Amino acid sequence: MYFVNHNLIASEENRFKGRSWQRYVDIHCHCLPAVDDGPATMADALALCRALVDDNVMHVIATPHQLGRFNDCNEAAQIREAVSCLNEELRCNGVDLTVAPGGDIRVDERICQLLAADKILTLADCGKHILLELPHEVFIDIEPLLVELAAGGVRVIISHPERHSIIAKKPRILLKWLLEYSVHLQVTAASLLGGFGPLAQSAAWQFLSSGWASLVATDSHDLQSRRPEMKAAFERISVRLGRTIARLVCIENPTRVLRGQDIQTISFVSTGKYSNETVPSIP
Repeated sequence: MYFVNHNLIASEENRFKGRSWQRYVDIHCHCLPAVDDGPATMADALALCRALVDDNVMHVIATPHQLGRFNDCNEAAQIREAVSCLNEELRCNGVDLTVAPGGDIRVDERICQLLAADKILTLADCGKHILLELPHEVFIDIEPLLVELAAGGVRVIISHPERHSIIAKKPRILLKWLLEYSVHLQVTAASLLGGFGPLAQSAAWQFLSSGWASLVATDSHDLQSRRPEMKAAFERISVRLGRTIARLVCIENPTRVLRGQDIQTISFVSTGKYSNETVPSIP
């Protein structure tokens, strides 16, 4: 558990003031060409990757959609090959970005057997974390899937819960998943900036400020409506919650995912004292 004392934030801000060396790791990005609703061509993919570099991203996990409406395509071997081709194009074109394979996986009761059959991917292909997308129209309790994945040593990251209208309005329905199955939440950088509307923005800040969310990612698809905004999100988080938190959710925890390591969670405290039994709360 990663504890932050608000009394230390002022001095911590002074220590980081003026530094601009932050290089981000993006664990959720649709940057592969012609595989889903991301870039249509390699030229488009290279343009998006250049925008990621301009946004101070140095490593990205490519997460094309798997399952759901992409049920019959984007299998693991295809994604690995697409990642290899994109990395070669990046090298040849002098784009200072490295890409690892992964998937943005729609919740499905077959996930564990598909992982075992090497049809879908964990993040960075490390076998440690899986990025799950809930259906947008309804809320379903995925506890049986969480039990099965935990038994196989796979940790779950829920992608952009703030953009799920039911969760955004009733976030406490996630509490059991967080406490009993160590589920992690990833919020979208653009949500924090208002790019997905006021409900998603409010929910995203609630998840971060309460310590429920451990990761921020771009979920970028293109240079029009879904461009990367990590730099702006990092600065906004720094102002509201301090740079310690900004670095944790934009750099340190994403790096842990990239390396297949445990994610650090956050519990905010207002004094130097805290209890290990403290439960993060959202109204």
